[in-house]
Amino acid sequence: MHLVRPPAVAGTFYPRETASLLKGVEALLGAARQRLVHRQAALPKAIIVPHAGYIYSGATAAQAYARLLAGRHSIHRVILLGPAHRVPVRGLALPGAEAFSTPLGEIAVDQAATAAIAHLPQVVVSPAAHALEHSLEVQLPFLQSVLDEFTLLPLAVGDATPAEVEQVLEALWGGPETVIVISSDLSHFLPYRAAKELDQETVQSILHLQETLTHEQACGGTPVNGLLLAAKRHHLSPELLDLCNSGDTAGDKLRVVGYASFAFTEAHHDVH
Repeated sequence: MHLVRPPAVAGTFYPRETASLLKGVEALLGAARQRLVHRQAALPKAIIVPHAGYIYSGATAAQAYARLLAGRHSIHRVILLGPAHRVPVRGLALPGAEAFSTPLGEIAVDQAATAAIAHLPQVVVSPAAHALEHSLEVQLPFLQSVLDEFTLLPLAVGDATPAEVEQVLEALWGGPETVIVISSDLSHFLPYRAAKELDQETVQSILHLQETLTHEQACGGTPVNGLLLAAKRHHLSPELLDLCNSGDTAGDKLRVVGYASFAFTEAHHDVH
């Protein structure tokens, strides 16, 4: 029996119709590519991207995904972590599925990667945690648009320490064939000005690789903190690509949600 996790938020967070979804994602990526035209940007090892509806945060996410276009033929495995919003989880939850489906097709879950972390005590299997989770799903059409052939290792992150997340990332780190995607929004439901101030503080923490983010700063604070620990170990360089909130895009300014995208690249030391 082929177990597939079907799309849960197609038609709400992003278009349900294949043609409309393709057109929308391509438009977002096209706008992001325009900002890259005059830059020689290194291919990231990891990115942080928001996970709201595309009208709210799609343009911000696209800034990071445009960076992955250079790895279209070389990236073959995506490690995707996001917060579990709907079902409480202790640790990091695998989906118990063999594939994830979107209107753009199926993506195989990486069975070798699953086996590589299944023995860790903080790794559990929870189809329920994945069934309605949008933080992972909204990233998939972007990944399907910027990469050719790839497998997916999706983890819904619940109650876990940064060290537990980092241990999982270490086990899956791989080489240039592997990219890590962390899904997180920033502050939630603050007035516009207060949100901007808090989000600026959060950005500085991320740029300084300080793994102390709270869930008030970022709903995906736990996987972000784990990535920041790993980034320090691997000497990754973080870069802020875009920062805004829902008051800048498609919402009012009374209660906003913050969005940012980051790229983490491996430092290359010149040899003289």
